[in-house]
Amino acid sequence: MIRILLADDHSIFREGLKKILSGYPDMVIAGEVENGDQVLAALQKEPWDILLLDVSMPGKSALELVSQIRRLLPALPVMILTMHCDQALATRFIRAGAKGYLTKDCGLAQLLHALRKVAAGHRYVDAALADLILDHMSNINGEAPSHTLLSDREFTVLCRIASGQTVTQIAEALSLSISAISSYRSRLLQKLGLENNAQLTNYALKNNLVK
Repeated sequence: MIRILLADDHSIFREGLKKILSGYPDMVIAGEVENGDQVLAALQKEPWDILLLDVSMPGKSALELVSQIRRLLPALPVMILTMHCDQALATRFIRAGAKGYLTKDCGLAQLLHALRKVAAGHRYVDAALADLILDHMSNINGEAPSHTLLSDREFTVLCRIASGQTVTQIAEALSLSISAISSYRSRLLQKLGLENNAQLTNYALKNNLVK
């Protein structure tokens, strides 16, 4: 049986998915958490067959979680299940170590197929994104959105600013100094050609980087 750890900050979504999957004897949501810190704690307590991870949760960012899990538990497959249908974001997660990327508007059959495939050690990407991701990773078009040039830490800070967090809150969440976050913010503004947090937020919303 595939033992799934579900990480999502919406309790209604977690309950709904648990009821849906309860009808399939080969898999079960054996644990659920609602923020990044709880993910790491749950992974340390017992073994899991797959981590089903939402992108936008409180605490440690999903992108940093995937990178950390790849270092600590390289055999654990991580599948992203998110509202964000964006090839640049999907590419970033795959490069960080995620084995699958699926959007929440997928059908049940597609979700079941993806879970089984990823749990078996294979990769799975939403078909609508697959070709776009390949193009993006090989840079066939020679053009890419500005945020794809950001480091993972810069990208994380961008998403947190766009989600309404203050510099102090981001510093606490990422265990960094306030001056370090301010430096990341300055680099973000420079790299993206923007002037303030309002423009950063607008940019992130326009590019579907936050919900």
